[in-house]
Amino acid sequence: KGFVSKYEDHTQVQIFSAGSSILNLKIYNDRICKSTFECQSLKEFNKQNLDASYEEGFIKKLFDKNDKRIVFKDRQKGILIKITKD
Repeated sequence: KGFVSKYEDHTQVQIFSAGSSILNLKIYNDRICKSTFECQSLKEFNKQNLDASYEEGFIKKLFDKNDKRIVFKDRQKGILIKITKD
C-alpha cells in the first residue's frame, strides 16, 4: 500500500509495508530524491533501479497518469509496476 501525492513542483510516492515506510520518493522533472535526502538524475535512477534504456521521464510520467489502474510490465527485464488508485 502507498500514497501518490501530486504537488506543483513534484510527485511524492510513499510505499508502506506492515505500517512502516519502505520507500519515499520525491519525483521532480529533473531528479528523484529518496527519503535519505539523496537525489539523483532521472537517468541515473532508471539505470540503478529499472533499466538504462528507459527514457528519462519514464517513472514521473507513470506516476503522474490519472488512470485508476496502471500496470507496466517489462518481461525481458523482469520489471512489474502496478498502481491502483482509490
